[in-house]
Amino acid sequence: MRELPDAAFRRVLVTGGAGFIGSRFVTGLLDGSLPGFGEPEVVVLDALTYAGNLANLAPVAGSPRLRVVTGDICDREAVAGAMAGADLVVHFAAESHVDRSIEDADAFVRTNVLGTHTLLREALEAGPGRFVHVSTDEVYGSIEEGSWREDRPLGPNSPYAASKASSDLLALAFHRTHGLPVCVTRCSNNYGPYQYPEKVIPLFTGRLLDGGTVPLYGDGGNRRDWLHVDDHCRGVALVARGGRPGEVYNIGGGTELTNTELTDRLLELCGADRSAVRRVPDRKGHDRRYSVDFAKISAELGYAPEIGIDEGLAATVRWYRENRAWWEPLMKGR
Repeated sequence: MRELPDAAFRRVLVTGGAGFIGSRFVTGLLDGSLPGFGEPEVVVLDALTYAGNLANLAPVAGSPRLRVVTGDICDREAVAGAMAGADLVVHFAAESHVDRSIEDADAFVRTNVLGTHTLLREALEAGPGRFVHVSTDEVYGSIEEGSWREDRPLGPNSPYAASKASSDLLALAFHRTHGLPVCVTRCSNNYGPYQYPEKVIPLFTGRLLDGGTVPLYGDGGNRRDWLHVDDHCRGVALVARGGRPGEVYNIGGGTELTNTELTDRLLELCGADRSAVRRVPDRKGHDRRYSVDFAKISAELGYAPEIGIDEGLAATVRWYRENRAWWEPLMKGR
């Protein structure tokens, strides 16, 4: 395992820090659950579009070390102001819902590609010590057997995945061309509290808790590796502190489930039965299986997922059951 430096960051910029994953990372920086960062000022840059929600930051909203900037990552002036003085940039901001990208990819190209380019360009001026670009396993495409390593060719199949692959390549190009200290992380499917209910686990959980039905794509055999958001944030933190610039690090959860298996677990946790499942036509270009090999981050930085799927799903469903005031307004019309 690579020895991690005892970093003391003065200022950390987190883009998309009011979103699902970004807000958990910000919370960890401020409450100390992500150790090794000192006590930095944390600047959140978020456009607060439909999936950005200041309520996600409620656990640390009163921290004097938190500053929230409402702004678009495509806006050079907003980015420059938020990035000024940052020792570390952690870039979570993205359009991330595959179904939306199939309907209209414009926002995905704009935010994920042009927005990332704006951040990288401003980082050349601001000179942070590390720029962590957070990406997804979907850039590799589907894999029938085995798991994708970081050195495998990219094969994205959805407009969302293609936009993220493009942003990955831009980030790595800025390292190779300009020497910007970029690391890229690629995670498997995240779940946990505060996830916007367009994604399968919060959508299914909310509907089942309300006694409704859930839409299961195709034959339900599409398979994903599931990663609790807190494990993902721990992995990103390890890369931020000790990753090698110019390198890609996969972050996985180590538990694969078909969509049918996931649905069955949620039915049980929500006290529902199979009559609540409604079969719907499969999504266009639906990748059959994602799986990443995360041996590299484990060997170099000591990463290992800590939250098992049984514990994590139970805690997630419990959180949604106890926090209706957060998700019920977001579920209208879904």
